[in-house]
Amino acid sequence: MSLFDMFTQEIAIDLGTANTLIIHNNKIVIDQPSIVAIERSTGRPIAVGEQAKHMQGKTHEDIKTIRPLKDGVIADFHASEHMIKEFIKKIPGIKGRFIQPALRIVICIPSGITEVEKRAVRDSAQKVNAKEVRLIYEPMAAAIGVGIDVQKPEGNMIIDIGGGTTEIAVVALGGIVCDKSVKIAGDVFTNDIAYYLRTHHNLYIGERTAERIKIEVGSAVEDLDVDIEDIPVQGRDLITGKPKEIMVGYKEIARALDKSIIRIEDAVMETLSLTPPELAADIYKTGIYLAGGGALLRGLADRLHKKTGLPVFVAEDPLRAVVRGTGIALKNMDKFNFLIK
Repeated sequence: MSLFDMFTQEIAIDLGTANTLIIHNNKIVIDQPSIVAIERSTGRPIAVGEQAKHMQGKTHEDIKTIRPLKDGVIADFHASEHMIKEFIKKIPGIKGRFIQPALRIVICIPSGITEVEKRAVRDSAQKVNAKEVRLIYEPMAAAIGVGIDVQKPEGNMIIDIGGGTTEIAVVALGGIVCDKSVKIAGDVFTNDIAYYLRTHHNLYIGERTAERIKIEVGSAVEDLDVDIEDIPVQGRDLITGKPKEIMVGYKEIARALDKSIIRIEDAVMETLSLTPPELAADIYKTGIYLAGGGALLRGLADRLHKKTGLPVFVAEDPLRAVVRGTGIALKNMDKFNFLIK
């Protein structure tokens, strides 16, 4: 073992639009919202992650909260760099060290990313003392995290619904055969809910409230097998300007999300139509795998099953499937030839 190896730490990062997850020593050590709070007058970051999320929608004019990633790619370079640096500092094996260790990092990126966006991710990582950076496409990481053997000559379809993008891909022989990336995912669902309540109930709600509704009563279909109770939602009445409360149920949310889900269905059908026949025959047997936070939306797997006629499986702990796959890729860095240098 060389001296360099002794002072090198390996980490896998799922840099998501909504959440950032980091694996170190085979354990998920960071799972925090991708949010940074910044002081406007000085441009100085004052909080990241969970702490910054609590400030969201409640700041005064000198503090703003920003999400440095948009649609899965870095939109604010300065803020994302600070966020990555702060998260790495919080890793138990690295925190409090006198000498900052050199890092080997594997980061996952959306499949529809441009060269410029790739460079932004790589530059952000190199600013935090990364000596070696490899990138892995998100659908590939999700497929590995779900438990698919991506090296086999067998076609598998994976749908990863994150915060900013939905990645649909057919993988075989350690590569992506055909894929589609659509900018409709968790954030759009959240906006759909806020828009629906504004137009149907004259109720103005914030992003955090819309997110809570999505988690508690979100549904892709209007007829679920289990009955979910309506929840109270507070916001501002657009007519009187006073705070008010209404009750919201899953049937209404299914109507609010319908248009966006149709667009995801269309993208899935389009990807299936581009799949070579031999791989299509495999997918008929293996089915479709769902990963990402969007996979938790009630009734979505049933809806996709009805649309495609194929079996649809939701990954175990879908929120962490991508980071799990990125962690496995980190351990097999020398064996997996699909990692991008």
